[in-house]
Amino acid sequence: MTILTEPADIIRVLSDSKSVAVIGFHPDTVRPAYYVPEYLSRQGYKVHGVNPTLASRHASAFGQPIVGTLTELPGPIDIVEIFRRSDKVRNHLSDILAMHPLPKVVWLQLGIRDDSVAAELVQHGIDVIQDRCMLSDHRQYL
Repeated sequence: MTILTEPADIIRVLSDSKSVAVIGFHPDTVRPAYYVPEYLSRQGYKVHGVNPTLASRHASAFGQPIVGTLTELPGPIDIVEIFRRSDKVRNHLSDILAMHPLPKVVWLQLGIRDDSVAAELVQHGIDVIQDRCMLSDHRQYL
């Protein structure tokens, strides 16, 4: 697996994926951590919010309960999308690696990157996309 940057790879990921878990999902509709997942849901992806604060309130989004951790998700996930600051990405590494099965891709949203965590994910067979917006890429390529 590798760090993906080429348009053909981005198109393949967007086309082949059906489920997205969004770490840092936010209920405020004007924030990217809401409107990007909302857009993906409207495009047919099964979107799961991951936010411990919202999970403790038994919240849901896009027809799915919001969970506190990735290991609480009800099934396999194709993409884990991260909406957390770059300095917080490492905090989610163990949760990602505890998923069974592992996600195919970890996507760090626009402005977010952690090369060290990306290298560790690649070593575990997970493709990584950094510093890109899924909404923008989906609109551009599909």
